[in-house]
Amino acid sequence: METFLQEGLVLLKAALWAVALSLVMALVAGFLTYLERKVAGHMQARLGPNRVGPYGLLQFVADGVKLFLKEDLIPSDADAPLFRFGPYLVFVGSFAVFAVLPFGERIVATDLNIGLFYVLAITSIETVGLLMAGWASNNKWALLGAMRSAAQSISYEIPVGVSFLIPIVLAGSMSMQGIIHAQAGGFGLLGWNVFHNPFALAAFFVGCTAMVAEINRTPFDLPEAESELVAGYNTEYSGMRFAFFFLAEYANIFVVSMIAAAIFLGGWQIPSPFKDILPFGLAGSFVLLAKAAVLVFIVLWVRWTLPRVRVDQLMGVCWKYLTPMALVCLMGTAVWMWAFPGRIFFGLFGTA
Repeated sequence: METFLQEGLVLLKAALWAVALSLVMALVAGFLTYLERKVAGHMQARLGPNRVGPYGLLQFVADGVKLFLKEDLIPSDADAPLFRFGPYLVFVGSFAVFAVLPFGERIVATDLNIGLFYVLAITSIETVGLLMAGWASNNKWALLGAMRSAAQSISYEIPVGVSFLIPIVLAGSMSMQGIIHAQAGGFGLLGWNVFHNPFALAAFFVGCTAMVAEINRTPFDLPEAESELVAGYNTEYSGMRFAFFFLAEYANIFVVSMIAAAIFLGGWQIPSPFKDILPFGLAGSFVLLAKAAVLVFIVLWVRWTLPRVRVDQLMGVCWKYLTPMALVCLMGTAVWMWAFPGRIFFGLFGTA
């Protein structure tokens, strides 16, 4: 009986975390759709959403209600079960990553000792979902978009994975919390992995670029290139199933920003005198979210600044430039750690 109660409490705790993370993901993704429209508006000398709620803040809620009420259409010749399941699989691939995101020193659903490996593995599910959606639509344009998506996602996983190896090597751990703890040395930001050596700094930019490409953001949004493919893998979707694709996309913007901030930019680490300003380590949480917010803004900024690349350029950037650069950064970091053990910030200041 006691064992049964303990198992029940574990399941209840897991269910509560799942509900909490679902709400966080939905709010984050919804707010980012609003934020992108405001950023785009200001860059194009217009206002953006400003009618629904104060400063248009409730616009994403209105959009969600509209999509929920729209008719759900399934093409007559489509593979209906796979067509229905595809968007949900994409959503699950994004949602599951939130389980290991460290929102603070004490705020994390589960601190896996293989956290970064889990991130790489679970996000691969999205590729299956996109392929499933394109194939099941029985539409050649959707299928072409899905094939592009698969090629792009699988290719860019290589430089992303190699870039992840650098903070893993520096920290000696695949746990995201462990990597953040390993960045506690040095003088404030000089303990960050990005400042450990020149190769780690280069790996930060390589990894961020590859992650932006993996989540299909401009200038790498070829899977849904409207000018070429009507709308890509989601051509035949409507209503909430259509919304699930974009919910996952905007959630992924937040996810990659949080991951980059955690493993390269010190995470929630702040100087000791400031750690106890707020209870439960919330001061560090605000610092981490501020770092992620800067990276999110850069991702949104890039979309409204750079043009889309061609598909051959897209693959060339991955295999000719990012992958070799990531491998050089990994080998260079290993050599640097052997030549300058414990050194940080290009070996000029302090010790880790």
